[in-house]
Amino acid sequence: MVDQQGAERKLPDPMELSRTMTEIAEQSQRLVTDFLQKQSRGSGDAFGMSDPLNIGQAFLEMTARLMAQPEKLVQAQMSLWNDYMNLWQTTARRMMGGPAEAVIAPAPDDRRFKDSAWQDNELFDFVKQSYLLTARWLQTTVNEVEGLDDKTARKVEFYTRQFVDAIAPTNFLMTNPEVLRATVESKGENLLNGLKNLLGDLERGKGELKISMTDQEAFEIGRNVAVTPGKVVFQNDLIQLIQYNPTTEQVYRRPLLIIAPWINKFYILDLREKNSLIRFAVAQGHTVFVVSWVNPDEKLAQKSFEDYMIEGPLAALDAMEKATGQPDANVVGYCLGGTLVAATLAWLATKKKADRIASTTFLTTLTDFKEPGDLGVFIDEEQLQSLEARMNEKGFLEGGAMANTFNMLRANDLIWSFVINNYLLGKEPFPFDLLYWNSDSTRMPAAMHSFYLRKMYQENKLVQPGGITLAGVPIDLRKIKTPIFMLSTREDHIAPWKTTYALTQIVTGPIRFVLAASGHIAGVVNPPESHKYHHWVNDKNPPSPEDWLASATQHPGSWWPEWAKWIADFGGEKVPARKPGDGKLKVIEDAPGSYVKVRAGS
Repeated sequence: MVDQQGAERKLPDPMELSRTMTEIAEQSQRLVTDFLQKQSRGSGDAFGMSDPLNIGQAFLEMTARLMAQPEKLVQAQMSLWNDYMNLWQTTARRMMGGPAEAVIAPAPDDRRFKDSAWQDNELFDFVKQSYLLTARWLQTTVNEVEGLDDKTARKVEFYTRQFVDAIAPTNFLMTNPEVLRATVESKGENLLNGLKNLLGDLERGKGELKISMTDQEAFEIGRNVAVTPGKVVFQNDLIQLIQYNPTTEQVYRRPLLIIAPWINKFYILDLREKNSLIRFAVAQGHTVFVVSWVNPDEKLAQKSFEDYMIEGPLAALDAMEKATGQPDANVVGYCLGGTLVAATLAWLATKKKADRIASTTFLTTLTDFKEPGDLGVFIDEEQLQSLEARMNEKGFLEGGAMANTFNMLRANDLIWSFVINNYLLGKEPFPFDLLYWNSDSTRMPAAMHSFYLRKMYQENKLVQPGGITLAGVPIDLRKIKTPIFMLSTREDHIAPWKTTYALTQIVTGPIRFVLAASGHIAGVVNPPESHKYHHWVNDKNPPSPEDWLASATQHPGSWWPEWAKWIADFGGEKVPARKPGDGKLKVIEDAPGSYVKVRAGS
């Protein structure tokens, strides 16, 4: 039998807990009253939240289909009943000192139940297994409903997972042993601190909950993140162009342009010295330029996807030629930045200017949006109309809206873990540069974002020859003959790798597809010194991604050296290192510039 004395010592005394909760209720009432008084002095609609996710119809249809299959519902209920009977029997056997194997166990990577009480104490072990059985039953039942179209089925599965994550016992005071211990040991101080944290986040979000993920005061752009030395040498309404200082005496003749997504900020590629892809590229002997996108306000409401191409990569290439005297460049596009680069390549090919770009690197980039993963859940006509109405009121989509969407894709890691840490345990969030960047969201101009969501996600027009027209040119990705290095990540929940792979079958030029372990960020930002993960390479690109992986070779560690070797072949001969301001462009300000420092709430 498990040592119960140790486990029991960790459990709270009921009377002491009752007194503590009474004191907490009294103090929390005063805190809430004070908060509401502050809010009443602010805007009258601080709590006016509109978030029509259009999920009701999907669940109504699922329920109707389920009711039409009563035998399956009965089978599911019987299966759950049998599982609970087994759980009750094993729990009773364990409480009487007998051997008892778990009926169900958390997944190996499920960190919610790491506290020893979930295993050592019969009560919490029962709660844990009861939750896991219910979660499995609920997800299996809705996932096996027949007759739903793919979009409806995906939406039901996604929001069922959100519900299952939300009701986990770890998210509640009375069913989380770690929180209960902290409450007794601190005499409820953790809950009072948690309430203060909650009200602070509500106030910071102007009535809308904006969960703190890290210590915002621990970081400053240009001081301890985005610190690779360089200068801003060009800017327009949409971009600042940064040229980084060389660290080698000689550099490749062709400069390197990096275009990050404007949904986030570029310094994910320059968080700190040890994991900066920008610094790595500079050290390899490239003259590195980076596009830093503006954080737009209502004045830029009518900026279109076409404007982003003209004032983004095309303007950057022209500016780089003035700075270096070099008419062509190698270009890297990350995520949405890569989607824009793909459209730009096709545009240049039609304009007989394909030689402006010598090679292209795509990092986790979608071009065929047929299977966009969980993000597709947010794309339907009703949601788009609601979103457009919201954007048209302000001229942009708030940065927090995009951040919330991405956080929902990994709710346990990016929502509920912070609910527990900040509000139940009453702790301050830990300083973490990646989460600082994740919280530094950006706004989206109404015209551009509507076009992007409709033409890419809803209609999948980019992959169709002539499906979209930019600056008078029908875009046809088949015309792309530029050599390509394409990096996708195996666990990417934003740009699923099997969907990104479609580009290998579309373009007519040579393409080197590489698959890295981990996800959309960690798989990309993985320096060789970390000795983490692995990657797969294959000299051939068969029609199916499954066949590609089956014949690929796995290599340990980072993909960066593989890319460095590949892109060196397109760098040209070595020339004396170029410093910002040496060419026809003069220095405007120090890197990382001023655009990146504008926060969405500013």
